[in-house]
Parts: sequence; structure tokens; C-alpha cells
Amino acid sequence: MKEITKVVVDAMGGDNAPHEIIKGAVEAVGKSDAIHVILVGKEDVINQELSGYTYNKEQISVVHTSEVIETAEPPVMAIRRKKDSSIVVGLKMVKDKEADAFVSAGSSGAVLAGGQLLVGRIKGVERPPLAPLIPTEKGFSILIDCGANVDARPSHLVQFAKMGSIYMEHIMGVKNPKVAIVNIGAEEEKGNALVKETFPMLKECKDINFAGSIEAREIPHGQADVIVCEAFTGNVILKLYEGVASVLVSKIKGGMKQNLRGMIGGLLVKPVLKKTMKDFDASEYGGAPLLGLTGLVVKTHGSSKAKEVCNSILQCVTFKEEGINEKIKECIQAEEKSAQE
Repeated sequence: MKEITKVVVDAMGGDNAPHEIIKGAVEAVGKSDAIHVILVGKEDVINQELSGYTYNKEQISVVHTSEVIETAEPPVMAIRRKKDSSIVVGLKMVKDKEADAFVSAGSSGAVLAGGQLLVGRIKGVERPPLAPLIPTEKGFSILIDCGANVDARPSHLVQFAKMGSIYMEHIMGVKNPKVAIVNIGAEEEKGNALVKETFPMLKECKDINFAGSIEAREIPHGQADVIVCEAFTGNVILKLYEGVASVLVSKIKGGMKQNLRGMIGGLLVKPVLKKTMKDFDASEYGGAPLLGLTGLVVKTHGSSKAKEVCNSILQCVTFKEEGINEKIKECIQAEEKSAQE
């Protein structure tokens, strides 16, 4: 009998909620019968949206919540005050083992704060990092951290490298993933105080494949599988990545529409261009997991459409099947035991 992965989805979070969120949930259960989606939010609104779709009723259920945490609200205060919000109720379901995972396109701050306060960290994990997959020339890399820990210590970055390696190997199938730390040059002596102190610590790690420093311009070329940095740098890289991709697509489309020659040329290259753009579409890889928690929490873009929501739900199945939390726990505890000896 196939094991079912229960995924709680915040139906009220994100710029395109609830329509795109619910559409993504319906698409996910249509692609896999190993998923049960629990939509949390305002029941009447959710049911109204669901009424427009045909799906297996046994694979989607609804849990009513009366409150919604808005993006502008102070995260910790919102988590404490709005006990009946879709984010708080969803995270508590993961904590209480009523669900395997929580997916939200809502307030990043509330999801990150709630993940740590409500779901809780694996013992020994100092700071859970947010780790999205980013497209590269060679496929994809994991950027860790990109939003959870703006002020990080060297020991945090070392744990990020280990957790990112486990994720890439067991979820993405990359054997012996290459790890690099973001720097302003390839030389070991370069960088700020954090990078200079972290570099030798990563070099000494026997359970990761450390390749040294990586400059931002090398990231899109896929020079490393695990890109390690603190969240300020990671978030800048991620946002610039997305912005350049958006402008590039817009410019290409605009150029093709300028004249008849451009339109004819556009038609000729359309199949190849479409495949290339799909390879560089971050939504193909789902959301960013908050690694190091006792349960799975996945944060998708605030502007997520149905495809990204669907892929975020589907990635939760692989996460559970591969027992990533258990592997991270084993790695961290082995590290603690070694340090004590």
C-alpha cells in the first residue's frame, strides 16, 4: 500500500491567493495519488474556488481558519497574536504530526519565525537556513541561506554546507555535490571577516566536497552545486538572478516583435527558446525548504502561480521518502559526538 504524504497548504498566503494556490493544489493531486492536501484558510472562500475544479475529493480537505497574517505585520508578534491564522494553524499541524509538510506563499517573516517557534529545530541545528534551487548552465544549484539568517556565524555556514550537501545528494540525485562559499575572489585570503573565518573550517570538513570560493558571476555557470553564504548576500543574489532573468525575457520578446524579420526569426527559434527558458524557470523546482526543522516547511515566492505551488507540494513527497530530516539529524548529532570526543 502506497504511503500518503500529507501536505498542509496555506490557501490565503501570497499575491495570487487563493486562486493560484488552490489551482496548484488541484494540479498536484492530479499528478500524484500519494498526496493528500489540506487547505487551510477561510473555508467558504476555499470551497468556492474548489467548486470550479474536478478532482479526487479524498485527496483534498479543508481546515477553516478565521485570520490571515499580512506581509507588513511584524512576524513574531503576528505569530503570537493570530493563533487562528492559516500560517499558525498549518505549522502547528506539522508540529503535532498531523501533517508531513507545510507550504506557503505568504509572509516570509511569519513562515520563517513560525517554523522555528512552532515546528522547532532539530537538536544541534544552530540556525535553519532557507535553501532554494536556482537554475544554472549545468542544471541547478542550491543557494543556502537566502533569507533566514542575515547575521550568521562561521559555525552556521558550516552547518548550511552540510545540510545543503545532504539535500542535493538525496533529493536532487547529485553525487558528492561540490560546495563553494560566496566570495569576491577565488583566493583564500580574500573576503570579509565571516568568509575568512569560515573558509578554513569548511576546508577541514571531511563530510563535504569543498571546492573553495565562488564569485557571483560563476554561479549561473554551475561551478558549484551548493552555494554557501549568509542570508543578506544570498537574498541579493537570488533577487538579482530573478530580476535579470525577467528583463532578459522581456527584451528578447520585445526584439522579436519589432519588425517582420524579428517575428519570422522568433517563430524559427521559438521551440529551442521555449526549452531554454523552461530550464531557467525557477518555478520548475518548487519552493525553498527551511532546512533543519523537525518537520518540513517550504516557502514559495509571494508571487507564486499554480505551477510553483504544484511543484512545491510534489517536492514534499520526495523529501519525506528520502528522510531528509533524519539524515540531517544524523549528520548534526555525529558532528556533536565527534566534538565531544
